[in-house]
Amino acid sequence: MDILTAEQRSVLMSRIRGKDTRPEMAVRTLAHRWGFRFRLHRRDLPGKPDLVFPRLRKAVLVHGCFWHHHFDVTCKNAVIPKTRRDWWMAKLSANMDRDAKNLVSLRAEGWDVLVIWECKVRSGEFVAELREFLGGRSRPSADRSFGCMHAQHGLL
Repeated sequence: MDILTAEQRSVLMSRIRGKDTRPEMAVRTLAHRWGFRFRLHRRDLPGKPDLVFPRLRKAVLVHGCFWHHHFDVTCKNAVIPKTRRDWWMAKLSANMDRDAKNLVSLRAEGWDVLVIWECKVRSGEFVAELREFLGGRSRPSADRSFGCMHAQHGLL
């Protein structure tokens, strides 16, 4: 049984955004600080990747663990709700199928793709992976101040 009324749940769900989320903003901030320039949510690419680096032919997808159903035993965000389980299973399964199709399409078009999960952004585990994916460019001080700056401004 849901602890919220239908109206309260509706208001809560309506506040969930598809772009410019906190995890996405954290990834964008770090890539920009490292000197990379990118395009956002290019509609001409499958799945509208969150960050697109046209010159490098690379795309980054920042996935929310719940909505994209992160299959990782350490992730606590990908829990299926207890109410309407069948509906949620179908919904999340369709999301995962769509994500897989978009990944295949992007790679078929010659794009190198990195998926970064919300839980990895929150823990800071994505930094080395993103640096390696983008080619290792970064200023030495970028990593040291990243966690402090984002914690101060509530970006994580």
